[in-house]
Amino acid sequence: MTATGNLRVVVVDDHDLLREGVTACLSGFADLEVVGEASSGEDAIGEVRKLAPDVVVVDLVMPGMGGVEAIRRLRAEHPTLGLLALSSYTERDRIREVIQAGANGYLVKSVDAESLAEAVRSAAAGRGAFSAEVTQILALGTDRPASALETLTPREADIAELLAKGRSNAEIAQALELSLFTVKNHVSNILMKLHVRSRTEATAFILNPE
Repeated sequence: MTATGNLRVVVVDDHDLLREGVTACLSGFADLEVVGEASSGEDAIGEVRKLAPDVVVVDLVMPGMGGVEAIRRLRAEHPTLGLLALSSYTERDRIREVIQAGANGYLVKSVDAESLAEAVRSAAAGRGAFSAEVTQILALGTDRPASALETLTPREADIAELLAKGRSNAEIAQALELSLFTVKNHVSNILMKLHVRSRTEATAFILNPE
């Protein structure tokens, strides 16, 4: 954050007009400040090292190092950094690849300004942020019903709620006065019941189960 408490953002896109558009969009919010821009994955890594932002908004398709690899490297180097993928592509395999690389969220480029700003805030807080189209696509091809959340026990529902808020297992254990081992078991059961493979996918479904 800046000295005034604003969230610091770096925008990464190889198309000048799109990058400038995202920058202008985010700059319209008083609590957000775009502190840097990059036109490639390689440049993004350097900018993040130099500027220490709270969140990076990354286009996926760029020459040289693409967005997925940039996200993977940034996550490895900066474990708490907020990482948002912004793309026109909504193939299920690509979305999964981005999530597995370490992104907090995945937004389509048709996202409105308010939703983009809110996604940046969520990513900065370690929470998931997904366009409705993305959560729907993640649900395709599975046998998961929209009512999957109803299969959770009351305790699992409590843990799922905290998981969707970006809380770690240790934080969940402390909040609910449970052992870390118990929380880990509950999280595993939640992932199984929701037919997802990661905490991030679980968050996407919990936030938008329809």
